Amino acid sequence: MDRDKFVIGVDFGTDSVRSILADARSGAEIASAVFYYPRWRDGLFCNPSENQFRQHPLDYTEGLEYTIKECLRLAGGARTAASVKGISADTTGSTPVAVDVSGTPLSMLPGFETNPNAMFVLWKDHTSLKEAAELNLHARNFDTNYLQFVGGVYSSEWFWAKLLHILRVDAQVRKASFSWVEHCDWIPFLLTGGTRVSAMKRGVCAAGHKALWAKSFPGLPPETFFSSWDPLLAGFRERLFTETYSADTPAGFLSPAWAEKLGLSPAVTVGVGAFDAHMGAVGGQIEPYHLSKVMGTSTCDMLVAPLDKTEHMLIRGICGQVPGSIIPGMMGMEAGQSAFGDTYAWFRDLLLWPLRHFTEHNQEGTALSGLTKRISDLILPALAEEAAKIPPDIKNEWAMDWLNGRRTPDANQSLKAAIGGLSLGSHAPAMFRALAEATCFGAKMIVDRFNEQGIAVQGLIGLGGVARKSSFIMQMMADIMEMPIRIHRSEQTCAAGAAMFATVAAGIYQDIETAMNTMGQGFDMEYTPDPALSGIYRSRYDIYQKWGNFIEQDT
Repeated sequence: MDRDKFVIGVDFGTDSVRSILADARSGAEIASAVFYYPRWRDGLFCNPSENQFRQHPLDYTEGLEYTIKECLRLAGGARTAASVKGISADTTGSTPVAVDVSGTPLSMLPGFETNPNAMFVLWKDHTSLKEAAELNLHARNFDTNYLQFVGGVYSSEWFWAKLLHILRVDAQVRKASFSWVEHCDWIPFLLTGGTRVSAMKRGVCAAGHKALWAKSFPGLPPETFFSSWDPLLAGFRERLFTETYSADTPAGFLSPAWAEKLGLSPAVTVGVGAFDAHMGAVGGQIEPYHLSKVMGTSTCDMLVAPLDKTEHMLIRGICGQVPGSIIPGMMGMEAGQSAFGDTYAWFRDLLLWPLRHFTEHNQEGTALSGLTKRISDLILPALAEEAAKIPPDIKNEWAMDWLNGRRTPDANQSLKAAIGGLSLGSHAPAMFRALAEATCFGAKMIVDRFNEQGIAVQGLIGLGGVARKSSFIMQMMADIMEMPIRIHRSEQTCAAGAAMFATVAAGIYQDIETAMNTMGQGFDMEYTPDPALSGIYRSRYDIYQKWGNFIEQDT
């Protein structure tokens, strides 16, 4: 390999986009930059009380330009830029948007600029609960089980439920919609200067896990499957896609316009996109039968296994099993929790309500704002420190972690969370401990489901912000799972994974395994379970399951 070969990995998260410039020889991070979405930060186009979460494409495009240019500036400017060979991006998902025939999101067209229904429907948007429930019933009418590769249950977090919901509630968007695209497919299309959505290279990751695409069907379910569900869907299937591509495939080259905008060569290869957790699992050096847990606002749990061992197995209640969605040539399986870090953030914001209220509605607000910000930064570490002093006991407070519904096992986004066992002696650290324990129990439910269905989980890998920042939660996770959990060294496994895929798309490495082994940064922490706690946590887990069954069946 030549001395100077760099690649750029771009990671579009829920709150921000981060880009890294990586050395293709070693994976070393040369520079990084982050951009927080300004419209999202200000709460625009969202209505949490209705589970509506939308993002404007300008947040993405502004962040894409800023972070890449900032990485190049930090790394030395034009000389470094000349050695960049590839760019790949990951995004949250399912985060689709309505587009016109050119592939332009409708919210970038005149008349739609402030219409939330013309924007990207973020993964955690649950406005399509009704449509998901309908689809689960509708699928039973067909001899072929078109839900078999997505765990048998379709979620309101996914592509078709969101598409139909928007068509139903917004006639203007319905009339203007030619097709729909996932965020992870749109970014490479944008960077390569695509002008016809029909020519867009769609990734197998999004298509297989969220849009019901499967090679054995073949492709998407037939037109009658959709048109008999709702006539509004008539014709959409033929305007979507038939072929899909793994993320090691080139989507094309950087367009002249974007090359000039970023200060890069138009010879830079742009890779096919994928979801953040899938590329993050690669950045975190996933191993067969090891559950790679990307732990952020939610969790996405990734597992890969040889195709010859799994292609005839169907794992019930997960978020899909798709050949090549993580590592080409292997079965990729996805599970996860709809709220993980969001659970802790919810409790923090609940406790901060009085300070924020007085900051906004009193003359002393300016003086209080700095204090509020400081407490906001300190409150979760302080709660964790005090919660760690509380030994697990059968009489402790308990919680259910379904603040954003349940993703897996068995998707049900209508479920609600709960906190119980309260008394006048209950205090904030005890309640925080119960919430943290609930998120770990939710994680154990996923491992149990894989094991029950014949996929033996042999190890745990922790990735992402919570994994690296909270020793309290990671130790509890190991104790409850009764398995060690290794924490990957990289702070940015998703962006690092995208950079690895960029090297393969650009022809620097022949396959993603070589890129992963060469560029991976390894592990620097490991949490081992305390055998003395296994008995009490098993008893506590029984309580969690019993209350969960009660909430699901009787409320």
